Amino acid sequence: MSEELIYWIALSQVKNLGIEKINKVIVKVIHEQKELLSDLFHSNDLDLKRKYDLSEKEIFEINEVKKELPKYSFLTEDLLAQGYEVITIDSPKYSKTLKQNLKMKSSPPIVYVKGNTQLLQENSIAIVGSRDAEEISLKFADNIAKNASKNFKVIVSGFAKGIDKQALDSAIKHIGQSIIVLPQGIMTFSSGFNKYYKEIQSGDVLVLSTFFPKAPWSAQLAMARNPIIYGLAKEIYVAQSSDKGGTWAGVIDGLRKGREIFVRLPNPNESNANSLLIQKGATPVDFDGNILTIEIEKDNNLASIERSILELLKKSELSSAEIKKYLKLDWSTNKMTSFLKNMSDVQTINSKPLKFIVKADLEQNTLF
Repeated sequence: MSEELIYWIALSQVKNLGIEKINKVIVKVIHEQKELLSDLFHSNDLDLKRKYDLSEKEIFEINEVKKELPKYSFLTEDLLAQGYEVITIDSPKYSKTLKQNLKMKSSPPIVYVKGNTQLLQENSIAIVGSRDAEEISLKFADNIAKNASKNFKVIVSGFAKGIDKQALDSAIKHIGQSIIVLPQGIMTFSSGFNKYYKEIQSGDVLVLSTFFPKAPWSAQLAMARNPIIYGLAKEIYVAQSSDKGGTWAGVIDGLRKGREIFVRLPNPNESNANSLLIQKGATPVDFDGNILTIEIEKDNNLASIERSILELLKKSELSSAEIKKYLKLDWSTNKMTSFLKNMSDVQTINSKPLKFIVKADLEQNTLF
């Protein structure tokens, strides 16, 4: 299998394919053709087109990566020699929670890890929030981490300043377990491996990256890492958020996808966007993470409309006019049609009138 990892890493580096396309290629090769990824890379252009449904542009990009196979061979050997592990999306070690939350569209085809991989299979929570968090938010993060550790839940941390770092430190302080999700390649985290050597060796910390192993930290990778943090967690707690930035974007995206997200109810004198997130559909909780029953006007926003549409389309095919009627929306049919066509989880059926349905459940596939 170590030789086959060369081709997994190579495929993940093919330009302009995107995660969803790469995952579809993996399904085509492994589950439909009953082959190995090495067979893909040793195929001629005609087979790449005929057997794997690749376009000329995609074939060109794969051929470019083929030229780099010796480099990926040395990289794979170096990774394994240094104690890193490469977990592929078809491995039983791959996080089932990550697959369930991100589906084929966004589940990384491979993850690079060091530490106790069993943590990927445990109940998990993410505690997220601002880098410049107030003291009350840091204390909330510590309290939630303490309670989670007592209940043997793994805490997912993005290793950023503020709430992320507090969640990790609290997990260690309260003798819990944690997954560190890096905004960089795993081979560039040497100082972190030194700092958390004891916890990694004892099985209490797993370090994970989805990026090229030698990629340095960047703001772009930090933003790309956030969906992985949310994806690895079965529960998400927000200590403090502003009305923009990574925490805000992650929560809004999670609510749009139907995730239940718990947000600390702020005090009246706090200047943050926690209350706005609650208005948009997040669940308010107290300092201990207990759900609060409060009367709060929900924002009739696009995220809640999307969720309602998806629930309707899970049951049957519907036209724009039918959806408008069910949801009692004061929209034009053209506006509804445009909105539906821009929803990534909705498929258009070319009938008269046009009808819409939720895309086929990706979990029907054996890979997911």
